[in-house]
Amino acid sequence: MKLLLIMKILIVYAIPEERIDINIPNAEVIYVETGIGKVNAAMRTMHAICDYHPDMVINIGSAGTLHHEVGDIFVCNHFIDRDLRKVTLDGVVSEIDFGRDAIHRILNGDAMNRVCTTYYWQGTCNTGDSFITQGNDIEGDVIDMESFAEADVCREMGVPFFAVKYVTDVVGQNSSEEWFAKLKDAREGLTKFFNDNIKIK
Repeated sequence: MKLLLIMKILIVYAIPEERIDINIPNAEVIYVETGIGKVNAAMRTMHAICDYHPDMVINIGSAGTLHHEVGDIFVCNHFIDRDLRKVTLDGVVSEIDFGRDAIHRILNGDAMNRVCTTYYWQGTCNTGDSFITQGNDIEGDVIDMESFAEADVCREMGVPFFAVKYVTDVVGQNSSEEWFAKLKDAREGLTKFFNDNIKIK
């Protein structure tokens, strides 16, 4: 008897060192490497949605932070584009919120709005085309270079989206070399996170 697949889930990540294998019961999981930056992320996410028609997209990977600790993991459903924040024109969207529905469908929802070990739920991810090394005016919990672009594509295409980000560096305290060295820790931490929290049966 064949297992009935109830969902098709697209996992997007920026670079090979961020990929982890995720076992989601009763789901077909498709992996797409987007490359670094908003343009690459948007283009490859759009192509993947058109090719595979997923029921959901999840971004996984590393992130920086201003206010938290290396090793913290954030489940993000709110996204800010720090570059577009500077554009004061009507119609420019610089903030997207996906709500809780997609997270509830995949992950244990009992921990919403509280801290569980180093897991933070309903986080905000700040995206821009720069590697932030200093500054104290960045909105949100974590910082990356792709998630807002992927969220914007998913919003346009009507596909639920959220991101799971492992903090590899604290702005002003870690260099880009230290970020790269922490990617192994990120893979291990994210693997444990998904093993602990997948709920689909």
